[in-house]
Amino acid sequence: MLLGGMMTTADGQDAFDAPRRKMLDEITQMTRETRLETGRAALSERVMAAMVKVPRQRFVSEADERRAYENRPLAIGSGQTISQPFIVALMTDLMDIRPGDRVLEIGTGSGYQAAVLAELAAMVYTIEIVEALGRLAAQRFKTYGYRNIVAKVDDGYKGWPEHAPFDSIMVTAAARDVPQPLIDQLKPGGRLVIPIGTQSAAQTLYVIDKRADGTIARRAVLGVRFVPLTDKAGRQQ
Repeated sequence: MLLGGMMTTADGQDAFDAPRRKMLDEITQMTRETRLETGRAALSERVMAAMVKVPRQRFVSEADERRAYENRPLAIGSGQTISQPFIVALMTDLMDIRPGDRVLEIGTGSGYQAAVLAELAAMVYTIEIVEALGRLAAQRFKTYGYRNIVAKVDDGYKGWPEHAPFDSIMVTAAARDVPQPLIDQLKPGGRLVIPIGTQSAAQTLYVIDKRADGTIARRAVLGVRFVPLTDKAGRQQ
């Protein structure tokens, strides 16, 4: 049954408590296993607290609610997925978000990643190219009270110059290379986290740092698998 928007058991307990704790344990274990590649032996307490707080089951289809905390990607329609919880947590941690930061996300999807970012940043701007997904995510933000998220349906490759510059930017789809508009909209001292590669070849998660003088430092982090960053015609960008 539902109680205050939360699924509960017959004795009034949160039915997702055990799956959520298991998800956190698996994130912790995978973080340890990948520490040599990522440079992270543990994720920050702020990031882990956000992963606990955001109700992942509200960002998947009703049919997948009971699987929401499995440490795996799930389909969300329109050929898109909600990312594996470990990847969500890792990418969020790599951003090094501070409480006053303004963050841009490219690829809203179900809205889950934006909700996690919103627990850490002052403002989150998120763009989704698939209209059906973008509208549903915007409704979820409104329903669940995420007042510090601004969403729109558009081509994320060009970023959101009206709200730039951003302290950090996350791209949740694989691009062929780093979009120059996103580099341009990143503050000096800011960071971009993005998967690079094609569906037919290897993809790698990169951290892109913009130095104070505007020059760029690029670091490979981990092999990943994402849906492609596409234009409105469905071509990978």
